[in-house]
Amino acid sequence: MNETASPSERYCQGMATRRAVLGDAHVDRAATAATEFDRPFQELITEAAWGHVWSRPALTKRERSIVTIALLAALGQDDEVAMHVRATANTGATREDICEALLHVAIYAGVPAANHAIKIAKQAFEQMDAEKAA
Repeated sequence: MNETASPSERYCQGMATRRAVLGDAHVDRAATAATEFDRPFQELITEAAWGHVWSRPALTKRERSIVTIALLAALGQDDEVAMHVRATANTGATREDICEALLHVAIYAGVPAANHAIKIAKQAFEQMDAEKAA
């Protein structure tokens, strides 16, 4: 946040949710990498995406995770798909949940989008499995 302003309550809630979903290591890397150029963007996503949307009580983090992965896959946002697949370790979304979401992507957004997202998810799961085994 701006050094002269205190973080808003929504920003603080967003940061707590962001850390709960993505993990401290990911959020710390993003904060460390932030520059004057992209710091406003980091503040925006923390407050808006994580504070306003992900923190709402109507859906669980598991449900939001499934929806988010499907949307990102449909939009072809590969890096974000991988990040949110890794976040399933914190949200409770299972591999079966992600498979089902990507089947929906195939029907409603196209087979190529789902096929590519499945490839990304498999790679992310392999990486997660390797990290667990180490």
